[in-house]
Amino acid sequence: MTSIVSPDGTFTTETGATERLLTPAEVARVFGVDPKTVNRWALTGKIPSVRTPSGQRRYREGDIRALLHPDRQG
Repeated sequence: MTSIVSPDGTFTTETGATERLLTPAEVARVFGVDPKTVNRWALTGKIPSVRTPSGQRRYREGDIRALLHPDRQG
């Protein structure tokens, strides 16, 4: 599957779906942890992430919402 990370902070899949990407600092605020902890979670596979063309790690807003509310779909 091909995906594109846009400069405006969105993630677009080959199907055309677009989703906002969050920085490690934004995700850290949501969970009340340090941004380094968020990156560590991604490295160990606890949360999914994508890489920008410059190599920075970003997190799909929908993935983070799903972790916060596992009982909800979408």
